[in-house]
Amino acid sequence: MGKPHVVAVPYPAQGHIIPLMELAQCLIKCGFKVTFVNTEFNHKRVMNVISDKNNVGEDQNQNQIHLVSIPDGLEPREDRNELGKLTEAIFRVMPTKLEELIEKINGLGSDSVSCVIADVSVGWALDVAEKMGIRRAAFWPAAAALWAMVFSVPKLIDDRIIDNDGTPLKNQMIQLSPTMPAMSTSSLVWTCIGDFTAQKLVFDIMVKNIKTMKGTEWQICNSTYEQEPAAFTSFPQILPIGPLLASEQLGNSAGHFWEEDSSCLKWLDQQPPCSVIYVAFGSFTVFDQTQFQELALGLELTNRPFLWVVRPDITDETTEAYPNGFEERVATRGRMVGWAPQQKVLSHPSIACFLSHCGWNSTMESVSNGIPFLCWPYFADQFLNQSYVCDVWKVGLGFNRDERGIITQGEIKEKVEELLSDQSFKARALDLKEKAMGEIKEGGCSHKNLHNFIEWMKA
Repeated sequence: MGKPHVVAVPYPAQGHIIPLMELAQCLIKCGFKVTFVNTEFNHKRVMNVISDKNNVGEDQNQNQIHLVSIPDGLEPREDRNELGKLTEAIFRVMPTKLEELIEKINGLGSDSVSCVIADVSVGWALDVAEKMGIRRAAFWPAAAALWAMVFSVPKLIDDRIIDNDGTPLKNQMIQLSPTMPAMSTSSLVWTCIGDFTAQKLVFDIMVKNIKTMKGTEWQICNSTYEQEPAAFTSFPQILPIGPLLASEQLGNSAGHFWEEDSSCLKWLDQQPPCSVIYVAFGSFTVFDQTQFQELALGLELTNRPFLWVVRPDITDETTEAYPNGFEERVATRGRMVGWAPQQKVLSHPSIACFLSHCGWNSTMESVSNGIPFLCWPYFADQFLNQSYVCDVWKVGLGFNRDERGIITQGEIKEKVEELLSDQSFKARALDLKEKAMGEIKEGGCSHKNLHNFIEWMKA
């Protein structure tokens, strides 16, 4: 009998690929064979920046993740950030292609696919597994509270909080339970994605996925019971296995779309302990020229060292985006990079705080290192994550916008000073770190759940 063979299928976005890749790295170390399915477009991006240290590749090496690709239904030049168009194309093309891929793997005669682990956002992959008689598990890379919100859609409709198409009937704050974070109906995940057509499409898919999840043997989540006790108590079918961190598996994070600039780690070595503002907004956030320049000037005003991740596509401008003379003025204390090895940055002793878009991966990585937050959510679930950071865990602060909707340089300076002058934020962050990391140690809830999941797949 060969190794148990898992096919892993993420939603084709950076924030979904990385945590499933973390789980795949863990499975490889536990004796599994893993085939990781990206879209052709993302596969090329990942392969362009992959290194031998990631334990992933295109070759069918028994000790590494095998990366493969299938089409996503879009032309190479089409915009994958238009989530409505991408999601529609995926549903039209990828289920058939995944079935053909699994049939091809099984036709080779050894190490047939024994389990499909798929992102909840691609529930169709679980339908394919069920059709083919393969065991299946749903993976949720975001907060359990968000999954709980999706499960609660029928009740939200019955209670006349949202319409049948997901449109909020009025702007109000809601709580699924008294101890879960309050959420504005204007910031429900599907109302923060693209135009109305995209929102309706995403909502319909979420509703469809509720039915798919009900027949799935395992539903696992990159979170911890300590961080979200109310969500896991209210929805016990969701099992925490986080935080999933490559650093805990003695490996390197993989699945990135941009090459990491590791030289920033040497720059961090030269900075005083707990002095540096780390600024990163994930893979989707885009700024207009005015907001980008206010951010730059705000970082300059703090008069503190900062490490700022500035993706090539982070602004909607094609010309020089920085304010005149900015790079020269901050040259002795500011470092800008295109992409950073974030887990290593956040674990560096020089980091004082994290100015973040509050994507769940970034949130988990910061929590796991005891770093306080400055929250700047952009879309989707990031507003919910900010509620956890600021209102529930109380390890960070949010920003206020002016009448133009801009976060000004003065507001940035003020919130940095408020956060770093109050040691209670750091103390609570360190306490949350201790609890979160205890969950993946032997005896911890996440450790037990992951062990039981692995044993189920091996049986």
